[in-house]
Amino acid sequence: MVREHFTQKMTEVKQKVVEMGALVDHIIEIAVTSSQTQDLDLAKSVSDKDDEIDELELEIEKECIMLLALQQPLAKDLRTITSVLKIITDLERMGDNAVNIANITLEIGKEPIINSITDIPKMAEIGRKMLKMSIDAFVNQDIVLAEKAAERDEEVDSLYETVINDILNIITEKRELTKQGTKLMFLGRYLERIADHSTNICERTIYMISGELKEIN
Repeated sequence: MVREHFTQKMTEVKQKVVEMGALVDHIIEIAVTSSQTQDLDLAKSVSDKDDEIDELELEIEKECIMLLALQQPLAKDLRTITSVLKIITDLERMGDNAVNIANITLEIGKEPIINSITDIPKMAEIGRKMLKMSIDAFVNQDIVLAEKAAERDEEVDSLYETVINDILNIITEKRELTKQGTKLMFLGRYLERIADHSTNICERTIYMISGELKEIN
């Protein structure tokens, strides 16, 4: 009975991680959409949704601590619990990065956006795909999928480098765009960090499954 109870609780915890991942993906989508459309009302809604993510993180954390305190988890179970605690921290930080993106949108306001920066939407698209792949890998205990997701981080890093170079070239020629260009570089940095956090989730998933903790890339 004790083991069955533990297994049921772990299933519930994993489902909440999936729910948290979906919320994070949604908030990233909203933040990126608001930046592309300059929808300031949409950007303002991001902070409220981030509160939901923070609350869910605390809920999952409490349940993990209860499992550690009241149960006697086996080696793999212990790896699962500690991995979940790490994963939800990365998810929460991804939500924070989405808030930062929305704040940049609010700061730029209705000022015409530098249209030539086309790689930022590409970074966002890959970052969201990485997040979905990393959560799927966690749920299905799929090491191969986790590795594939993490490998895409190099694509995001390459795009970010291109964004930085493009913006620097633009503001060198048009000094009046320096302020906005700087903000867009920060926006790109937040997207790059989102991909990094997805990579962290992949690494923790691999550790959870195999017991081997290694850096990918």
